[in-house]
Amino acid sequence: MSEGNQRVTIEEISPVKKKLNFEIPWEETRKSLDNAYRIIAKTAKVKGFRPGKIPRPILERYYKEYAEEETITDIFNRFFWEALKEHDIEVVARPEVDQQGITAGESFSFSATVEVEPAFDPEGYLGLEIDREEVEVTEDDIAAKLLELQEMYSTMEEMDGEAEVAKGRYVVIDFQGALDGEPLKELKADDYLLEIGSQSFIPGFEDELVGMKKGEHKEFTVKFPDDYHHRAVAGKEVVFSVHLKNIKEKRLPEINGEFVKNFEEFNSLEELREDLRVKIEAQKTEKADGDMRIAMMDRLLEKNPFPAPETLVERQILSMMADTKWRMAMQGIDPDKAASILPQYHDLYKNDANRIVRSLLLMKRIAVKEKVAVEDEEIEARIREMAAQRGQSYELYRENLEKENVIAEIRMELKNKKVMELIEAQAVIRPVKKSPAATGEVK
Repeated sequence: MSEGNQRVTIEEISPVKKKLNFEIPWEETRKSLDNAYRIIAKTAKVKGFRPGKIPRPILERYYKEYAEEETITDIFNRFFWEALKEHDIEVVARPEVDQQGITAGESFSFSATVEVEPAFDPEGYLGLEIDREEVEVTEDDIAAKLLELQEMYSTMEEMDGEAEVAKGRYVVIDFQGALDGEPLKELKADDYLLEIGSQSFIPGFEDELVGMKKGEHKEFTVKFPDDYHHRAVAGKEVVFSVHLKNIKEKRLPEINGEFVKNFEEFNSLEELREDLRVKIEAQKTEKADGDMRIAMMDRLLEKNPFPAPETLVERQILSMMADTKWRMAMQGIDPDKAASILPQYHDLYKNDANRIVRSLLLMKRIAVKEKVAVEDEEIEARIREMAAQRGQSYELYRENLEKENVIAEIRMELKNKKVMELIEAQAVIRPVKKSPAATGEVK
């Protein structure tokens, strides 16, 4: 666009929004309009005229609106995109175009309002002072992990006939629920194992079993929650008939030399404890590093108070909602119920989405300023690593990534990692001890 700079003026509406105002002289507009009519004339059909031989006045009578629409589209595509290139404007969403149509003999004017990434010079990321929690593995940490292993290797043992149902014990039951005297097949089960006190069943159901003994039968009424996923019984009172077949108690194995035999890689309890210590230390280190990086980013965002484009924030919110919908499906939540719940998450996710977008824009600006780049060989190595983790061939896995257009995301992930490593390498990191009352947050 040789004369582009003379035909467009740019208005700064905000740090993330610009308005491009175009004024195209009539002579330029007329040429584009004439070309539109030439193209239309080749295929236009008007009774009494042969294709390609229709006079211009007749074409204008029948195709004026279409020709002007084509002309406006042609002018927009020729001048708008080249203006973005000339003025180095990177848009993040489709433009909002405003135009009043074509008037013969007059310049054609239109405007395009666009959202853009904020332009700013990142500051404060070199020599950043930040605290990092010191990692310490305590005996309580190891004891908690040993308890987890005990739970894994626990056994369920039947209790004698005089035992009563109590919190922490397990029952084996047959039950049938009926609504208005009609048994419901979805509320029937045999040999159902239930932990008393787990609150994993309908509220109030477990309480009714407390005190029962093996072989006893009981009927009782339970009111279902109003938001229960089976709509037929939501908010309704259901009569349950329960037969208690057995009471069981979980028995944890003792932590001793015999217990260590469950693990082929260890020859002694000391070896098991040392392995747990190493793994706990790795987990705590990962958490301490993660908490520190979150604190670093919060500090950097405070030092660089730029706004995030609304379009990018909205995209991030929708991505987070899609992830929530997927997790709901994995948990077996009814699709209709999930659809009714999801809109509530929109505003709840807004602050987090805004932070994520601002963080990514900040990392991008730092990468440009520090000339951080990712080579193709690094991307290939990362893809090979990901393919190996999933047990797939490199070629097939890369082909799938290319089809899903996620290679650019891998490049951005690697670049952001490099930027964070740069920031950490230049940071002044102060180790701090976690106080007994600490919640795990970086102080």
